[in-house]
Amino acid sequence: MECEVKQGFELGRLTTFKIGGKCENLYLPKTADELIELLKNDSTMLVIGSGSNLLISSNGVKCNVVSTRNLKTVNIDGCRITAECGVSGPFLAQLAAKESLSGFEFFVAFPGSIGGNLYMNASAHGQFTSDCFVSARVFDREDKVVKTIFKSEMNFAYKQSLLQCGRYVLLDALFELKPDSQEKIKELMDRNLSGRKQMQPSMAHPNAGCVFKNPPNDSAGRLLDKAGFKGYDDENVKVWDTHANFIINKGQASSLDVLELMLKMYNKVKEVYDIELTPEVIYVGEKSKREEEICKILYQKNQK
Repeated sequence: MECEVKQGFELGRLTTFKIGGKCENLYLPKTADELIELLKNDSTMLVIGSGSNLLISSNGVKCNVVSTRNLKTVNIDGCRITAECGVSGPFLAQLAAKESLSGFEFFVAFPGSIGGNLYMNASAHGQFTSDCFVSARVFDREDKVVKTIFKSEMNFAYKQSLLQCGRYVLLDALFELKPDSQEKIKELMDRNLSGRKQMQPSMAHPNAGCVFKNPPNDSAGRLLDKAGFKGYDDENVKVWDTHANFIINKGQASSLDVLELMLKMYNKVKEVYDIELTPEVIYVGEKSKREEEICKILYQKNQK
């Protein structure tokens, strides 16, 4: 069976920000083998999971795009769980809880896929994706083969992993969790969900999660709050009322609207605290002249 493909697809439909122009072709593989064949034929493809940490240009992207949202197979063997790259974090958290396995409780509080969570080494409430990670099957874009990468090779750090080098695309990952009572696991998951509801916007308010990474020994949210951005309201975008490190798409926002606000936030924190915040949100796509100017400032550390 040939892989499903859609031409001229509006990529904003695949992101939690609800922002993004068209791509040439969107491919929707249903198996890891289909994904491997696509990447063998075109190693430049942009691979998207749940789109929860992405700002895609309103001008679209010139390359072909692959969505991994149909790759959702999960296998459980004792305390070990193997999950394909498109499996959602909240689903995996609930599944692990039913099996009395602890380690994925924090996944319940945000919408990332396993591919995205590993890419960013997503974390919350003292738990990191890397904590339970054992190994991953990846497609090597350069050698065009499938490889297994172990934890010691993944270069895990705060908001960092080997996957960010762009060479490897996650196919599936193996985790080893710890047995615990369902009562304790559910209690921790409920606490995580409660904390999110109190401080962070729901997906009913289109957003891409935290906008900036926390600088060493500090909090980007704290700095932005003190700089006066909590509740900051612009024509098409606003900063969340209870946490200043979230930007909301009010409905008609463009990628430029978001970047302009990010630049204001960045400049103010630099002016007041002499701290240069690093974006956590990943920008991809065709930049306008103004977007090029802003990205050179915001993403300068990644471009050196």
